[in-house]
Amino acid sequence: MSSCLLGSPVRYDGAAKPVHATIVDRWRAEGRLVPFCPEVAGGLTVPREPAELTGPAAAVLDGTARILTISGADVTSEFVHGAHRALEAAKRSGARMAILKEGSPSCATTRVYDGSFTGTRVPGTGVTAALLERHGIRVFPETALDAAAAHLTTLESA
Repeated sequence: MSSCLLGSPVRYDGAAKPVHATIVDRWRAEGRLVPFCPEVAGGLTVPREPAELTGPAAAVLDGTARILTISGADVTSEFVHGAHRALEAAKRSGARMAILKEGSPSCATTRVYDGSFTGTRVPGTGVTAALLERHGIRVFPETALDAAAAHLTTLESA
């Protein structure tokens, strides 16, 4: 689970985006959550400049698109490195699903910023979400906890 959703102040602006939900509290109490911030794991600082994808996450992973900060610095390698570290953590823990922060260039599952730094969102995923999905780990945004819980039930009943 994106560690910012669990209250860690790791977002680009130094803030957290905690999710207050009974299901998250239960999963935490059951020891099911693996908090992870791929951006920090990839070597980025807190706080840091906002960054946006210049193309689809799959293209970033394949080396044909970049992730740039608002000042134009290329932070692609940090984001890709963090995505791979997230995948390693997921594999070590046996995770088969993840709940990630929507809108993030790492963690978005349905919508990302379009690279113009104007606040415009477009359909797409972040690089960590894309990499996890490539490896069979189902990702959900924090806005779809019911769907995540249903998926977990399906996984456990199989």
